[in-house]
Amino acid sequence: MSGDAEFFRKQANLERANAASATLDNVRDRCDRAASSWEAMAVRAERTQTMRQEREAAPRIMPVVAAAS
Repeated sequence: MSGDAEFFRKQANLERANAASATLDNVRDRCDRAASSWEAMAVRAERTQTMRQEREAAPRIMPVVAAAS
């Protein structure tokens, strides 16, 4: 998943560069919105990866099965 976050951040940077070079306001705004969306996806991917790692590192508790009398 960290690869996903890296990809999303690269896309956000690309859109920021596109916004910086845009001459039309609507194109610049669109690129800024796209950069924000890519950045949000990167944050979510990192959060998901962290939660997955925490879940996998947590000790497994086996259910206790009562013996039939």
